[in-house]
Amino acid sequence: MKKPTVVVALGGNALLRRGEPLEADIQRANIAKAAKTIAAIGEQYNVVLVHGNGPQVGLLALQGLEYKSVTPYPLDVLGSETQGMIGYMLMQELHNLAPDQHVSCMLTQMTVDPNDPAFANPTKPIGPVYDQQEAAQLAEKYGWDIKPDGQYYRRVVPSPQPTGIVEDDAIASLIDQGHLVICTGGGGIPVIQEGTQLKGIEAVIDKDMSAAFLARQINADALLILTDAEAVYLDYGEPSQRALADTTPDDLSQYTFDAGSMGPKIDASCEFIRQGGKLVGIGALEDGLAILAGQAGTRIRPHSVNNNNISHGQPTPAQA
Repeated sequence: MKKPTVVVALGGNALLRRGEPLEADIQRANIAKAAKTIAAIGEQYNVVLVHGNGPQVGLLALQGLEYKSVTPYPLDVLGSETQGMIGYMLMQELHNLAPDQHVSCMLTQMTVDPNDPAFANPTKPIGPVYDQQEAAQLAEKYGWDIKPDGQYYRRVVPSPQPTGIVEDDAIASLIDQGHLVICTGGGGIPVIQEGTQLKGIEAVIDKDMSAAFLARQINADALLILTDAEAVYLDYGEPSQRALADTTPDDLSQYTFDAGSMGPKIDASCEFIRQGGKLVGIGALEDGLAILAGQAGTRIRPHSVNNNNISHGQPTPAQA
């Protein structure tokens, strides 16, 4: 029997937890944990894996700013570097866990509209977290845009909507051959199309939006967004905070979610469902299979499955 296909969006903050040092060994250890979840999902599903890169691309940008002898590389180039770095680590760990499973990493370009209003309103957090004073000092030093991220502050950059996947045919071919495909990493390398020519642009595309775009394009059976939050929460941070178990785009439209964290995940999920998708799951990395089975996290469907869509489970420390 043919296995269903799931696009798994793995958050950059699931690979490098908030506040952790941006060390290679720490990322490797987190990626090893993530690979166990992905490999387990791969036993029941055809997996297409999309990963975030917010902390990693921010680190590369910081390193470039400190080396004064070379002009800092633009964000599209740094995004391609993170695709190679994170993709390499994921490929290796997945191969070690499931040596009979073909795993391929596709360097992926994603087209965007140069007139997207996101270029005038940066919202995508990248790099490490800072306290308010340090964030203000760095913003003044480098000309950054800074916005709150939970109890911390981070640099934010433009995050335009994806409009097309340049390497879509190659990705589809690998999926058809049974490969576990790692693609559109970090949301894809942002490029604009001028006639027949492609040109990189200064931005970081939201990986959840790109994952939803990809899931629609390949007619995936489900979209699974794994992060460092156990579910989608209402009244987050308040005494009345509670987790959503099963919900719909119409239900979610009543609420407002943080534009720098859960908001894009909700927007991407609802867009996937409204374009014909059947299921989106959102939750903690370690709960991947349980979310798909309806035993953990938040599930978004076209229509409500019951009238009791609130789970009063214990909140996670960070909504992401």
